[in-house]
Amino acid sequence: MASPATSARLVPQVELPEDPGLPDFSRLMDPGWVGSACEQLFPEYDLPPEQIRVRQISHTPDRLAIVSYVAEWALDAYLPSQQFIARVERDKPAETFRFPNDPDLPGLPHAVDPALAIELVNRHVLAVGARRLRVEVVRYRAGNRAVLRHSVGRMRFYARVMRPAAVRDFLANWEPIARSGFVAPRIAGCWSEGGVVWMSEIPGRNLRELILKDRQPDLAPILQGLATLWRPLDGTAQGQPFNLYGAYRRARRSLWHAAQGSATAKRHVREIAAALDPFVESWKPTATAHNDFYDDQILVLPDGGMALVDFEETGPGDPMLDAGNFTAHLRWRAQFGRRARNDATNVCLDAFRSAALERFGWDEHDLRLREAVCLFRVCTNVVRHPQADWRARLEAGLSLVRETLG
Repeated sequence: MASPATSARLVPQVELPEDPGLPDFSRLMDPGWVGSACEQLFPEYDLPPEQIRVRQISHTPDRLAIVSYVAEWALDAYLPSQQFIARVERDKPAETFRFPNDPDLPGLPHAVDPALAIELVNRHVLAVGARRLRVEVVRYRAGNRAVLRHSVGRMRFYARVMRPAAVRDFLANWEPIARSGFVAPRIAGCWSEGGVVWMSEIPGRNLRELILKDRQPDLAPILQGLATLWRPLDGTAQGQPFNLYGAYRRARRSLWHAAQGSATAKRHVREIAAALDPFVESWKPTATAHNDFYDDQILVLPDGGMALVDFEETGPGDPMLDAGNFTAHLRWRAQFGRRARNDATNVCLDAFRSAALERFGWDEHDLRLREAVCLFRVCTNVVRHPQADWRARLEAGLSLVRETLG
């Protein structure tokens, strides 16, 4: 694909290490190549975009890279911004597609189009007797999943769009949450062939937002909900066992690739791996767990109860790993969030760790080891959402992992 004589500004403009297994990887951050791809995907627009924002990068070195972009035109052009995706896979040519035409999410084009979505709701959820439906894109990760808000009058549902093969496990993973002390959204409908599941909306406040506003939550309902979720494995547990080994290896591979060009980052990755490898290799699930537990997954209800809105990883896992993941996300945000909000985040972090250790009688070193594993995985956010100073943030994030390990 030839580069145009003039290309849109790509922001942020970052230089990532080459990936020998993916010769086209460097193109994904080349303004000329990305700008040309955008113009070919949107031929109905008579002028090139003014800027293209890198929205998210998903990269498995030597295997696969998916980058989503948002193209933006000048204000006086009166053109809406558009999202598109570029995909590079080993031994395959680079491909691009417009949102929502994601080949891995066949139901997404139907669920995101209001005219088609209202038909889906009437067929798979309930007969709403309406001709109009409003669709909002809440979250989208190319090639993986999307969350949409479907509004019909006063009724609102959250549509989870996933690969069709994942629907069965998703529904099974809902059951342990529904039986726990947490409130779970009601499953309102399912279109298995398209990979779409509708869930009821739960009225509540996002826990992360409350923490950032220094409205410290009551930790007792959170710990009580976890205690009822963490049931010992007895041979009847549903859901796939959490693959900590695979998740850790993917993070280690990604961070080692990103560390190229930084002697400090490479040294950090080596030392962290030396400390964590033995633990990860010996780790085994011990109870039903959430396996992706952190503050942004939780709603605080008007009556003080807690709701879990994301549960796709639920299954055999490790209770202490749930707690470590919660503190790891808080620790990361306290490091890289706005300074005015860091104190409030640290207060919640310390209070949760102390309360968990006291209630469950855990060893603090064991909890910090799990926090370090989770924090190491969170470090991949530096590459997933790159900023101009991504190398410095990578070094700081890895240093935080080492500090956690002690």
